Amino acid sequence: MSSWPTEFPEMYLVKPLEHPPAASVRVPGSKSITNRALVLAALAGSGCTLTGALHSEDTQVMVTALEALGFPIRTDWPNATVHFDPTPGNSVIPAREADLFAGNSGTSMRFLTSLVSLGHGRYRLDGVPRMRQRPIEDLLTALRQLGVHASTEKNNGCPPVIVETTGLDGGRVEVKSDLSSQFLSGLLMAAVHARDYVTLCGQGSPVSWPYVLMTADMMSQFGATVVPKLAEHTFIVPAPQQFERKGYTIEPDVSAASYFFAAAALTGGTVDFPQFGSNCWPSAGLRFGKHLQGDIRFLDAIQDMGCRLQSRPEALTVQGGPLRGVDIDMNDISDTVMTLAAVACFAEGPTTIRNVAHTRHKESDRLHALATELRRIGAGVEERADGLTINPGPLHGAEIETYNDHRIAMSMALVGLRVDGIVIKNPGCVAKTYPNFFADLEKLR
Repeated sequence: MSSWPTEFPEMYLVKPLEHPPAASVRVPGSKSITNRALVLAALAGSGCTLTGALHSEDTQVMVTALEALGFPIRTDWPNATVHFDPTPGNSVIPAREADLFAGNSGTSMRFLTSLVSLGHGRYRLDGVPRMRQRPIEDLLTALRQLGVHASTEKNNGCPPVIVETTGLDGGRVEVKSDLSSQFLSGLLMAAVHARDYVTLCGQGSPVSWPYVLMTADMMSQFGATVVPKLAEHTFIVPAPQQFERKGYTIEPDVSAASYFFAAAALTGGTVDFPQFGSNCWPSAGLRFGKHLQGDIRFLDAIQDMGCRLQSRPEALTVQGGPLRGVDIDMNDISDTVMTLAAVACFAEGPTTIRNVAHTRHKESDRLHALATELRRIGAGVEERADGLTINPGPLHGAEIETYNDHRIAMSMALVGLRVDGIVIKNPGCVAKTYPNFFADLEKLR
């Protein structure tokens, strides 16, 4: 298995396929699961080996930060393995002070802010300029309810963040969850080492709820106790508690696979996914329910648009066909909004994407960025506060601005499989979660 870093050109010309693909694709480990597993292994403190781990910018900044906090970590990235030795001493967080850099990794910034609240000392967390525009005050408000001195350095609700703490108190905490699911996920994991039971209550209309369920499920897999009251968007975490897991295997990344699900859809080709056979995943062709990675529901969306899915023990197969537009609420699978938009460009009739206003606070303002770039190539787009309507039209080549957003780059590259002259600027931004994306895209030829 190849390992990041990878060399990238300043621009990448996507060459259209000469014929629909008949290919097999394997994707790397899940970024979302890798970063949660890294935090949970650190919290366990007893030593753990993670296999199938993703090496990318987002996971590397998490590993580097955990090392700066004093956790003994050995990485073997070529073999997708990360090993934690037992944490020295009696403290949950060995370091009493640290200056941590999260890059533009939302999971790292939010999870680390919650994690360091368990320490005894002062911690500062910062990131790239875009991270300094991404709101975090709702998380800090929740931490203050648990007895932590947490504030933003410039008092503007965005990083840099300063955390001064002697540990987490217990109690009932209201967590606004209508902007990011990561606030609740970070607090859930940290709560296991609070001084008393913690009740976390999600407030507002929760976004990306499957990611919170992923966190709770992974905590249980690691041996921690979580009591969900899902109808109330509430979780009770007994604390303090000890747990351990010596080994954990990270699933392949469904969000990464979605680009190749979409590639089959928009080219009319057939792509096999050996990592998602029915030995590991439920039968495709049926409606997908709750899974560790909620983005598996992207398959429902493209099936509704006209794709055929077949699940066999050895592989999941996605076969494209005549596509039709859909009207879809993508709140729970918002990381795939851009991917579905690429497919929508080749559908019969308009596609409307709803209830994803929170994507304006991601690596870019994704709704505005997506609308701008789709118009640049000739699509008709109606932009609303919480979504888009895409009207297919004659498409043409263009240089695509990526806004240093990996998902804009990968989704717009898919259009180039059908449209001549699509050039992706700053293709290296895909290293955030999928460094080998363009190499895997070439495997469709």
